[in-house]
Amino acid sequence: MKLMKSILAAFTLATATFFTVSPVALAQGSVVVVIDEGRILADSKAGKDMITKLKNIENQINAELKPTRDALETERKALAGKLQGKTREAVVGDAALVKQIEDFQKKTNDFTQKRTVVSQEYAATEQKAFSDFNVALEPALLDVVKEKNVQVVLSKSQAVFTADSVDVSANVVAKLDAKTAAINVVRQRAPAAPK
Repeated sequence: MKLMKSILAAFTLATATFFTVSPVALAQGSVVVVIDEGRILADSKAGKDMITKLKNIENQINAELKPTRDALETERKALAGKLQGKTREAVVGDAALVKQIEDFQKKTNDFTQKRTVVSQEYAATEQKAFSDFNVALEPALLDVVKEKNVQVVLSKSQAVFTADSVDVSANVVAKLDAKTAAINVVRQRAPAAPK
C-alpha cells in the first residue's frame, strides 16, 4: 500500500510538472515578465506618499472620534456605579436614572452611527487613492513593456515560480518615480444626511 501511495504521489508530481511546464514551452519566444505590486507600492515615491497620506487621514479620523469615545466611556463607568446593587425595579423607579440611561443609549447610538460613516469615508478615500495610484502606474508599466518588448506581464503573487531576472518591478518603480512622485489623497466625505 505504501508503494502504491509513492507511485501515485510521483505520478501526481510528474503530471503537475507537465502542466506547469507546458504553457511555458508554448510561450517560448515570448517575453514574459513579472511585477511585484507590493514592492512597487512600498518602494515607489508615489506609493510611500500615498500610504503616508492615508495613515494621516486615519489618524485624523481617530483623533476626531477619541473625545466622544472617551466621554462615553467615562459616562458608562459613572452609570455602572449608579446601577451597582440596584434591582431592576429600583432602577425603573428612579426617573432621573432612567433618563440618564436613555440619554447615554442615544449618545452611544449616535457615536456608532458616526463611526460607521467615517469608516465608510475612509474606505472610499483608500479606494480612490489606490485607483489614482493605478492610473499613475499604468504609463510607467507600459513604458517598461515597450522597452523590453514584453508580450505577457504576470503578477508575482500569482506565479508559482519566477526567476529574479524576469522581475521588472524595479524598472517600473524607476519609471513611476520619474513621472509621479506623489498621489493626491483627499478624504472622501459622505453626503450630508437629509434633515
